[in-house]
Amino acid sequence: MTPLLDQAPECINQTGTWCYQVFQITHNEWLAASANWLIAKPLTIILILLVALLIRFALHKLIDRITTMPRSNGGKLPTILRPLRERAPDILGPVVAERRRQRAKTIGSVLKSLTSFVVLGLAAIYILGELGINLGPLLASAGVVGIALAFGAQNLVKDFLSGMFMMLEDQYGVGDVVDIGPATGTVESVGLRITTIRDVKGTVWYVRNGEVTRVGNSSQGYAIALVDVPLSYSADVERATAVLTEAARAAAATESLAVDLLEEPEVLGVEKVTPETIELRLTVKVRPGRQWAVQRQLRAACLTALEESGVLSATATAQ
Repeated sequence: MTPLLDQAPECINQTGTWCYQVFQITHNEWLAASANWLIAKPLTIILILLVALLIRFALHKLIDRITTMPRSNGGKLPTILRPLRERAPDILGPVVAERRRQRAKTIGSVLKSLTSFVVLGLAAIYILGELGINLGPLLASAGVVGIALAFGAQNLVKDFLSGMFMMLEDQYGVGDVVDIGPATGTVESVGLRITTIRDVKGTVWYVRNGEVTRVGNSSQGYAIALVDVPLSYSADVERATAVLTEAARAAAATESLAVDLLEEPEVLGVEKVTPETIELRLTVKVRPGRQWAVQRQLRAACLTALEESGVLSATATAQ
């Protein structure tokens, strides 16, 4: 027994250590010497994980609170969107609420992923340090692997970054009519990687955000309704201009059009001369997204007025 006592670890005599506590219970020197690895380090690792998960849970709940928009709040902005610029036109009506909800949800998912990465990453570093692993070579290797993955997934990263900036800047959203190059139509959903657009023929287009180099949004601020009326060379241009002006003003006073117009219609005069016709242009500033409906109604009113006045005209077209 004496040789064992001579080789006994010193920690068994240090009151308050795990080594001492284990030796007092088991009277086993090997278990006492290994107490740091068998008890102390596992408990420390479990504590680190618990703290990390609690912090992550608390941050996710906070993110949910500032990004969630209850359906009963009347479409008000979620807390996270209040400092950000919003370009949603009032014409969208109930769609504005869905647009805000989707935008806040997407930004919230990014924040959740970011907080999870940071919190769990720090926890992993602390755990590796607790295990006595040298983090220098490991971080260097991780850096090399990260660079390789970044080159391999650069298109994916580009899509996500582009989607994030589109969300923050509110370049377009659900309900907007946009032209983004590959497709033109109404936006149905905006994600971090893909924007979904339905064109006038009903075709759904899935456009990668990283491929969008320009955005033409017809649903922000105001729009211009253009009606080009072609006349034959035998028509009286001055009389046709007067008839168009009167017809446009009469149409603008109707209840169906007045709600969409922001200014009085204006006949600009001769816009184009072709070998077959002379074109007169009529313009009016309207609410965003309503230019096409206004053009159709004005075109019909102009044609009817020209026919009733006896002014010869070809079929009206709108651009």
